Amino acid sequence: MIDIIDGSLFQRMVIHAAASIGAQKQSINELNVFPVPDGDTGTNMSLTIGTAATEARKKPSQSISQAAATNASALLRGARGNSGVILSLLFRGVSKGLKEHDTADGVVLAAALNEGVGAAYKAVMKPAEGTILTVSRLAAQRAVEAAQEQNSAEYVLEAAIAEGELALADTINQNPVLQKAGVVDAGGKGYLIILQGMLDELRGIPAPETGEDGAAQDKADFAHLGDEEITYTFDTVFIVRKRTPNVDLDPFRSYLNGIGDSLVIGEDDESFKVHVHTDIPGAALTEGQRYGTLELAKIENMRTQYEDMAAGRKPQSTDDLDMEESSAPEEPVVAPPEKKYGVVAVCAGAGMASVFRDLGVDGIISGGQTMNPSTEDILREISRTPAEIVFVLPNNKNIIMAAQQCIGLVEGKQVVVIPTRTVPQGVSAMLVMDPDADVSANVDAMTSALGSVRTSEVTYAARDSDFDGFAIKEGDYMALADGQLFGTARSMDDLLEKLALADSQQQAGFINIFYGEDVSQQEADQALAIFQRLCPDAEITLLSGGQPVYYYMISAE
Repeated sequence: MIDIIDGSLFQRMVIHAAASIGAQKQSINELNVFPVPDGDTGTNMSLTIGTAATEARKKPSQSISQAAATNASALLRGARGNSGVILSLLFRGVSKGLKEHDTADGVVLAAALNEGVGAAYKAVMKPAEGTILTVSRLAAQRAVEAAQEQNSAEYVLEAAIAEGELALADTINQNPVLQKAGVVDAGGKGYLIILQGMLDELRGIPAPETGEDGAAQDKADFAHLGDEEITYTFDTVFIVRKRTPNVDLDPFRSYLNGIGDSLVIGEDDESFKVHVHTDIPGAALTEGQRYGTLELAKIENMRTQYEDMAAGRKPQSTDDLDMEESSAPEEPVVAPPEKKYGVVAVCAGAGMASVFRDLGVDGIISGGQTMNPSTEDILREISRTPAEIVFVLPNNKNIIMAAQQCIGLVEGKQVVVIPTRTVPQGVSAMLVMDPDADVSANVDAMTSALGSVRTSEVTYAARDSDFDGFAIKEGDYMALADGQLFGTARSMDDLLEKLALADSQQQAGFINIFYGEDVSQQEADQALAIFQRLCPDAEITLLSGGQPVYYYMISAE
């Protein structure tokens, strides 16, 4: 049994934990797909701790104090979504508990886990039970007790996980939403997978064979290739986020088989990953974008790699580009103030970005539901904004915490987060912002504006469920009103008519309809006609938002 953890071992534990949650992120996502297709807890937690794993590989540490500090700093900047932010807070507290320690035994580790819980609870305005907070708290309490029974890091971690599993199972009874969905808390599950990954490293259990992003690695076996055996030149790997979960990839498979070989396509409800050998990788990527949004791509020349290996040289890889970028000196990115106020907004879709830019937003961060930007992404855009005071519009409830972590981190700039939960709220906040008013007046006006906006969103059901009397079937069109389930229908027109007749639209003076990337102009015009017919007293505007996930986002004021 491993009793003592040093810095090097702690870093290997973090790397192992990142691989563990990366391998299971989709199963965690599915816990909070209820039933709207916005489950991203697993993705957010995986990406968040993935930044720490990357940093651990770059900066070996001997003392556990130094390793934990590096880990906490990376997690803070890489934090995505509420679950990622809370995870970063837990490890920030752990770092505080391990400060000035070269190693950690069971007692020190238990105290650090408890410190982490304190940091997380302190940062969350209204802690809710039946969440990752509950699981981490009860796990840490058991860790303190276990340390008195046996002063061993491995024993303490094992006991904490066992208690955490009991707490996780009980979350379904503590949270009404989880109870209706029949699932346990996704964040709590992710946290225990991370702790289990750390324990597995202590026990010498091999980590899942995944890349840093948790996806299975696809690598050509150059050592067993002769040049004459390389039929196609380029080893091409890319990931595409699906437009719809049930997209038929058979035509795409046929196309790729026609231009290459060694084809492998792995998929889940959210995205698909392609590995193919081809002479025209650009054509493969272009064709792939017919099925969704291209997210990541890696193209390597197998012929030159074979030549390098045959000559005894290290073959060039896209990984070398990462190394060159990381070793290159960073250019100063903090823009000097040229004006009093600047604004940074988060949104998805070119149309949405255009709306915000027309309203005077300085920086746009691409993101939203299912693709939350990290704290570092937000920090970067704040730094680029040439203003003394920068307002941040998260425009999504799951991004607010990540944005708030930026406060105080940019020297020479005051950061103010307006807690916008939807894009329409962000638009309303911009409409009342006064460049001549003082900060407090603008905060009051922008915050007050949020209450006058009613946001409706139309999407699809990711799975069958029964919620508040609604029998929801996979593939149903669904409407949400201010985040709450409004209704479902098999026909889009029927659902839009129900929305148009709702009180929020009937009493509105202004209605904006933003249509998404999966909606044609003809369909959007038809939606506009429905609202014009049923809401004759409102001024109605149709705008191309280009947003994913949601067919329509509708604001009523």
